[in-house]
Amino acid sequence: MNDQALREPTLLILTEIADAPRHGYAIAQEVGEISRGRTRMGTGTLYGALERLLEQELVAVHAEEVVDGRMRRSYALAPRGRELLAAQAARIARTAHEAARRLGLDGRAVTA
Repeated sequence: MNDQALREPTLLILTEIADAPRHGYAIAQEVGEISRGRTRMGTGTLYGALERLLEQELVAVHAEEVVDGRMRRSYALAPRGRELLAAQAARIARTAHEAARRLGLDGRAVTA
């Protein structure tokens, strides 16, 4: 799988649905929480990203239901998305470990 860094919104979306399927509104809310408010996703941006990730087979539609007359989808991480997210997590961990080592923080937690 590609070892190139994902853009942060994509990384956050994949991270958000890694443990359980979620619908769009929940994804948008959690992306804000995971990023500690750095990333906010508007509806158009979120659903555009989800469509792109569906096309790339990184996410899959988990379920569809009609709620208040509107179709609501929940999204899950697809196998390719899980593989890519795992590679990204390993890449980020390696970089963070090296940064901490060079800062002389050996073994101490780095806080944001």
